[in-house]
Amino acid sequence: MLFGKKKRKITKLLVVEDEPLVAFDTEHFLSDAGYTVVATVDRVAEASNIIRSGTALDLVLVDVSLADGSGLDVARAAREQGVPVLFVTGNCPVEATAFAAGCLSKPYAQRDLLGTLTVLDAHLSGHKPRRLPNGLRLFESAATS
Repeated sequence: MLFGKKKRKITKLLVVEDEPLVAFDTEHFLSDAGYTVVATVDRVAEASNIIRSGTALDLVLVDVSLADGSGLDVARAAREQGVPVLFVTGNCPVEATAFAAGCLSKPYAQRDLLGTLTVLDAHLSGHKPRRLPNGLRLFESAATS
């Protein structure tokens, strides 16, 4: 197909967010954009259990500051299972570079989240993006491991 849409490699997402409105908006927006949101959770333990259960996931979107702990713990669990992580947070910690493919700063526009997922899809496949959406930082070390 010459002009068909490129097949996404990232389709199944786990959203880990403890702000109810942000979680609700993110889940519905991503679903409307054609992504499968496998689950939306607000706790480190619940997210880690889903990740370790063998549930098919292509990407974990996680806030760093969660009510019951740190999103870094979620990222560690995802990394152990070979699942890429995107931190979606107001303050991306330095140690995030060891566990995540990138970090998208909050607040973000919906188009920036969609653009980030497109860039990550290409980035995780080894392609260098020409331009990054507003607020996105990519981390080389964790993206290819």
